[in-house]
Amino acid sequence: MQLALPSSKDPSKCPCKTSMAQPGKSVDMTTVQQWSDGSVQPMLDYLVAEEPLEIRVNGAALSVTMRTPGSDLELAAGFLQTEGIIRDRSQIEGIAHGPREKQAKNNVVEVKLAAETEFDAENLRRNFFAASSCGICGKASIEAIRVRGIRVPNPAFRVSPETLCQIPERLRDAQAIFERTGGLHGAALFLPNGELVVVREDVGRHNAVDKVIGWALLNGVTNLGNYLMLVSGRGGFEIIQKCLVAGVPLVASVSAPSSLAVQLAREFQLTLVGFLRGRRFVVYAGEERLNLSPAQLVPQGP
Repeated sequence: MQLALPSSKDPSKCPCKTSMAQPGKSVDMTTVQQWSDGSVQPMLDYLVAEEPLEIRVNGAALSVTMRTPGSDLELAAGFLQTEGIIRDRSQIEGIAHGPREKQAKNNVVEVKLAAETEFDAENLRRNFFAASSCGICGKASIEAIRVRGIRVPNPAFRVSPETLCQIPERLRDAQAIFERTGGLHGAALFLPNGELVVVREDVGRHNAVDKVIGWALLNGVTNLGNYLMLVSGRGGFEIIQKCLVAGVPLVASVSAPSSLAVQLAREFQLTLVGFLRGRRFVVYAGEERLNLSPAQLVPQGP
């Protein structure tokens, strides 16, 4: 029986050629049955890989996240920064994959913090569990951000509406794994002239953002106040929080933000753009960074 391949896909370029997940691979292949207009055809289909990643700090297990393998060190570094555990690269003394364990998969990242960095593993574990399992009310969440000393991101950052409308296509063109699977999120940093700097993909939209921020941290990019972040999904509270911590002044998404994300962006004067598609977008906060004509502006609601 001959198997059809997904249209316009080349199996020789697939990083994984079996139906079982391979260590550290971002893409899988499997056999599926395709129904089309009453006929059934067996075919090979690409799947985005999803595996757990355990982040250990100073030998203690801190968090486990489901992620797409790849850029794991960036993910761990970005997570530590956006969760307020570290402030900058100097607080990381070492970061590497842990020893290969079950099925020889690299699903552990070990981080050693500098001696002067305060770290309470047990307290942090409790906080992460509460945030993911029980939820935190909006007021408490925003108050926690305020207490951490987050500052208003670069007020001088500017980008034109024309440039903003060009970047979603550039992100899409750079999403190699999405092109094969159609099943994951992308996040990217752009310069104000629309130049793509870095893009990362993951099954979790927050993981994609952490990978981008971790890339900047590990590569010595210390001022994210001169970049904008584009995410392929919706602009939720967690993404806005992470970008604020990293100092990103403008976050754009191709879908809708949540009410709490809008509240947080307005509270800390971050520019938040949603529904960025084609020649249209909606500005929820921080319109002054977009060089809009004064005649086009109307007062924002609560």
